[in-house]
Amino acid sequence: MSKKVEAQMKSAIQPCPKAIVSVTDRGGRDNALAVGYCCNCSYDPPMVMVGIVPSRFSYEMIKEAGCFVVNLPGKEGKALFDYTGSVSGRNADKFKEFGIQSTRASRINAPILTDCPVNIECVIVDSIRTGSHEMFVGRIECVHADEGLTDEKGQINFEKASLL
Repeated sequence: MSKKVEAQMKSAIQPCPKAIVSVTDRGGRDNALAVGYCCNCSYDPPMVMVGIVPSRFSYEMIKEAGCFVVNLPGKEGKALFDYTGSVSGRNADKFKEFGIQSTRASRINAPILTDCPVNIECVIVDSIRTGSHEMFVGRIECVHADEGLTDEKGQINFEKASLL
């Protein structure tokens, strides 16, 4: 048995999935934000939760839109993840500046980042302030996966997806 020592409390559960949340505001402007907190939170009905710091540009967009897409980047998407996490939408049109490839979601008004192998369309059903973040609970409306990543039952093979 090994001896226990106290460890850092911040982000104690690892690994966390790398996710990019995309949203469209009422004026039709798209934005994308890398998030550090993202997880499943219910399987019946299927829901996910993403944490957004209230000072972030995307925060108000998500609150007003009432929906978002969780995009899971592949390993080749590291530069996109880093860019969307380090450049504010207040100062740049990230889609234009970085050349983010997207298409419209099928069930909600938000962009799907087509270079990400998995995209999850969500409608906000609740939120809770947890300190530094507001956790937005999104009911999953539709999941998209790159062709070849799913089996005959539609289950995603996440090993094949080679996520970041």
